[in-house]
Amino acid sequence: MLASASPRRRELLSGLGIRFTIRAADVDEAPLAGEPPAACVRRLALAKAAARIEPGELVLAADTVVVLDGHLLGKPRDPADARRMLAAIAGREHTVLTGLTLQEAPPLGRCETAVEATRVRMARLTLREIEWYVATGEPMDKAGAYAVQGLGAVFVEAVYGNYTNVVGLPLPATQRLFAALGYDLRRFAELPSPADAGAAAAAAPGVSRRT
Repeated sequence: MLASASPRRRELLSGLGIRFTIRAADVDEAPLAGEPPAACVRRLALAKAAARIEPGELVLAADTVVVLDGHLLGKPRDPADARRMLAAIAGREHTVLTGLTLQEAPPLGRCETAVEATRVRMARLTLREIEWYVATGEPMDKAGAYAVQGLGAVFVEAVYGNYTNVVGLPLPATQRLFAALGYDLRRFAELPSPADAGAAAAAAPGVSRRT
């Protein structure tokens, strides 16, 4: 079960062929006074998993923030806040942190957590570019007010680390959490049988290589 309403996380898991249900967690995402960013995303991922778990389930939860100069940039409150965030990260490097939790329901109740960090360098942005991007509406539900997988990609000059972490769900880290609890992530995937795969390959047209 995915404890998130994020369409980006849903798309990433669906892209692996994973079978899952969605039950979004409603928790207060405000950081605690003096709380380090990594501790904040880990705590929120744990809280989201605990809030949505039901008997017999395995719950995956995540929380993603942008960190600039040690300060958290979550989702903008309004267009003015989005413009402020974009002006702050423009022409600079920031860090994207995602806290992950994989939680088993009782009686086992085992839990694994992780925090993934990726550095992102943004292009310099003019006021006109910021106004245009905010007017598209895309920044409004994104940590740091941009989407690396959307229109915001034109402003991302470099990604140092895992790209899917910037989207909101680091897939390699997710795989490691499943393995740590003794699960093979492939068990949850709707994969074709060897016979089906062989039939599809036989039916596929030939491909010639250009030289």
